[in-house]
Amino acid sequence: MHWYTNMTSKPLIVIVGPTAVGKTSAAIRLAEDFAGEIVSADSRQVYRGMDIGTAKPTAEGLARAPHHLIDIVDPDEEYHVAQFQRAAYTAIDDIHARGKVPFLVGGTGQYVCAVVEGWQIPPVPPQPDFRARLQAEAEEHGPEPLHRWLAEVDPEAAERIHPNNVRRVIRALEVYEVTRRPISDWQGKEPPPYRILQIGLTMEREVLYQRTDERVGRMMAEGLVDEVRSLLAAGYTFELPAMSSLGYGEFEAYFAGEASLDEVVQDIKHETHRFVRQQYNWFSADDSDIHWFDVTQDSDDDIRALVADFLGKR
Repeated sequence: MHWYTNMTSKPLIVIVGPTAVGKTSAAIRLAEDFAGEIVSADSRQVYRGMDIGTAKPTAEGLARAPHHLIDIVDPDEEYHVAQFQRAAYTAIDDIHARGKVPFLVGGTGQYVCAVVEGWQIPPVPPQPDFRARLQAEAEEHGPEPLHRWLAEVDPEAAERIHPNNVRRVIRALEVYEVTRRPISDWQGKEPPPYRILQIGLTMEREVLYQRTDERVGRMMAEGLVDEVRSLLAAGYTFELPAMSSLGYGEFEAYFAGEASLDEVVQDIKHETHRFVRQQYNWFSADDSDIHWFDVTQDSDDDIRALVADFLGKR
């Protein structure tokens, strides 16, 4: 059934919020109710073989609602926001073409905003050698020389980027090196042609921390150590961005014989709390475009009613 036959533009429903708040289960329920399909906006669930530590949907969840952009690259493959944005638009348009409702779901703020806001992203993939050379220069001479170079080629970007944010300074220089155009010329926004409803799921911070700690415990019980061991046996190293990410990188000390499993678990819990704070910085409760719901307050019916109104089904 085409839920939006009489609408002037096609819908996109976005579900955001911190890790462990319940985005996946809420999205699956809504997808079942409204003939929807889910587009994952999670920067780690794209990797094959990284299942437990990224909290991918269960087999039962995948059977209940079609999912897109999960298990699409190997852990040693480059994958960045521009690739995700293109793939997400393709998936959303495919879902629309089949008369279904797309749900963009995830906690990677950069991925979500790139789609919803229509970021214009410079067509420059990472340049590892260039990055390594500039990173070495920053470590040897400090960040100021790189920032002065940026001020010469792109004063606007230099004004926006603090000298100590070496990663962003290097990225801006990288774009200029490849394109001979300032990154400021590339950056802009062109919102996609969708009617967008954004739903934010939240709960009191200490309760959420408890939930993330419990999730880490479940991951360990489900075999996270063996998953990391299998990835290492397959030749993937902790130097890879995928393997250095939350829930995986903390194991490097354990496999080097420098930390116990208990210490690793505590590190993962601590880093997950920090990650939650970062996610709230992306998805601000003050953002008037996001309808926030406390999931501990029996909010399912209210969320379902909001979606039904948005789709013209009430």
